Amino acid sequence: MGHMIGEKSKLIARVRRIKGQVEAVERALGAEIGCADILMLVASLRGAVHGLSAEVMEDHIRHHIIDPDKDNSGPAQGAAELIEVLRTYIK
Repeated sequence: MGHMIGEKSKLIARVRRIKGQVEAVERALGAEIGCADILMLVASLRGAVHGLSAEVMEDHIRHHIIDPDKDNSGPAQGAAELIEVLRTYIK
């Protein structure tokens, strides 16, 4: 995953924003705000997690399937890893 180093700070920033969104949901539940407001917070959180997943998947495709020579893993291994992740993701 050495290729992720260049994106590390960007990905960590996204994770921290997601953490803040999770904390907002927790605070909202504690404050007993309305269901619709909580659902909106959860929907935003879900979108943020999906966005992070899409970014990491795209990076995997670019580095392990399209250009696998950079890490000597070969496109078959990269594709197999992606298939495994997608099966888990889609459940």
